Amino acid sequence: MSSAHTPLTTLAEQSNFRFTGRTDEVERLASAYAATWPNAVRSFEYGRSGEGRPLRAMLVTQTDALTAAELHKRRIPLLMLQGGIHPGESDGKDAGFIALRELLDNKAAPDALKKIAILFVPAFNTDGHERFGRWNRPNQVGPEEMGWRTNAQNLNLNRDYMKAEAPEMQAMLRLLNEWDPLICADLHVTDGADFEPDISIQVEPIHQGDSTLFASGIQLRDELIAKLAAQGSVPLPFYPDLFEVDNPESGFLLSVYGPRFSTGYHAARNRFSVLVETHSWKDYATRVRVTRNTIVDLVELVVQHGATWLGKVEHADQLGLKAATKEFALDFPSGWREPTAPIDNDNKEFTDSEVTTIDFRGYAYTRAPSAISGDLVTVYDPKTPQIWRVPFRKNTAPSLIVKAPTKGYIVPTGYSADLATKLALHGIAFEVFEKQNKTITVEAFRATRAQFSTAPFEGRMRVTLDGKWAGESREVPANSLFVPIAQRSSRLAMALLEPQAPDSLAAWGFFNGCFEQKEHIEPYVAEQIAREMMKAQPALSDAFLQKLKDDPEFAASPNARFDFFLSRHSSWDERFNLYPIYRI
Repeated sequence: MSSAHTPLTTLAEQSNFRFTGRTDEVERLASAYAATWPNAVRSFEYGRSGEGRPLRAMLVTQTDALTAAELHKRRIPLLMLQGGIHPGESDGKDAGFIALRELLDNKAAPDALKKIAILFVPAFNTDGHERFGRWNRPNQVGPEEMGWRTNAQNLNLNRDYMKAEAPEMQAMLRLLNEWDPLICADLHVTDGADFEPDISIQVEPIHQGDSTLFASGIQLRDELIAKLAAQGSVPLPFYPDLFEVDNPESGFLLSVYGPRFSTGYHAARNRFSVLVETHSWKDYATRVRVTRNTIVDLVELVVQHGATWLGKVEHADQLGLKAATKEFALDFPSGWREPTAPIDNDNKEFTDSEVTTIDFRGYAYTRAPSAISGDLVTVYDPKTPQIWRVPFRKNTAPSLIVKAPTKGYIVPTGYSADLATKLALHGIAFEVFEKQNKTITVEAFRATRAQFSTAPFEGRMRVTLDGKWAGESREVPANSLFVPIAQRSSRLAMALLEPQAPDSLAAWGFFNGCFEQKEHIEPYVAEQIAREMMKAQPALSDAFLQKLKDDPEFAASPNARFDFFLSRHSSWDERFNLYPIYRI
């Protein structure tokens, strides 16, 4: 059925890309598409936002498979397009509707929809989408009004994939579990410097995730970039993140985005992610056009390679069943920083591993002291192209590698209810121990240091843990959980449950109470206990005196000196600094 006489155009098109529509337009267009192509478009609500707005998705295909079960049964490759996780970056929403209309009208990638399916989420963060304002992204050229970056709880959804606290993210994870897309394209707009390139493409798994998928990830990235270049774009294979803020001379760095982001999360699920970032300094019409091209190019690539890639991810899933004692990379020494977060809240310090010099298509610029800040400020001249010969830092070697447990993880009853919900959201399999309490030998992690963040990040006080796993006898209460490592989601389970993984529940502060000392003996009693222990245990006394000589920091701390004895006394809380999840 032709769309020529139906109201299927966006406000962006009608206004010559001065404006973008709001949530009511998403609802209107989704309904109109479903009415125009009833056999090819299914519009449905997959959840509600914090403020009660519908979360809308559209399944688009001409394969006659309009349910997740039918797609899986017939092994039809599914491409997911996610728009509006950051609502100020509305390119994906408008470009998505344009591209789908052209695909359905057979004006783009003819007959592609007869071979694949598309799952389109136009405005993931609907509450942020409705917080419209003219200056929500001052460094972005159009549209004239746009949504706000965070949701109604002031959470950035693209930092919430692992902790899954926002209702929008919880609904999204349920959607992913049901539909299980082969590829998720997350559609964004960059920040940063001014330069010629109009889009960047980052694909995973290439640096993280199952290594058997790396070659296919590189193929996906390189073929997509080649298609965009052939259409007149200047695409980049990395996010153009300056090594030093506002200093083009410092060059760029390649970051590995962990599973708090869509980019890393899908890789942890053994699926492909494509981070699409148009450039904020290009006008809105240009950005929407380039995003539309990217979507159509991805469709063509999925038609061409989807069956092969589907076989690759299914093989990776099978490898997850053999994960016992395998080593998993769980962290990377990325140089990426949250611009508003304290450094100790974020990734590890960047250390050079591989630095090359690249020719980068920038613009002429000057840097002079600012009368406002007193710092150097950069001013670009977009009329004067200039090749920047600058460093490009690539540091993708893992900084944390952990061997998987032989059997899996145990979550004791005190945490089992909350974690059962989290595990289910992530599609991680688990069982419930319904037998009576039992004491078994486990691996337990005891922290030797718990470094809490100095300020909240995404609403949580994060913690970095030093320590190690060691064998202990622990009681496993009835109704505890067992999380087997032999499952397709083994990599994701480790990223969530290993205490030193950067986006684990532990790192996000879900167990902070375990690393707080609740009871402490008064100094006059501690003094008495210490003297008695020194008198009764000469070897302990010698060790204490030696530590006073060897460790000035210890010698200068009354609390550390008391704890030297109290930690060896029967009154000591043996659960202090004990991570409450065990390995078996």
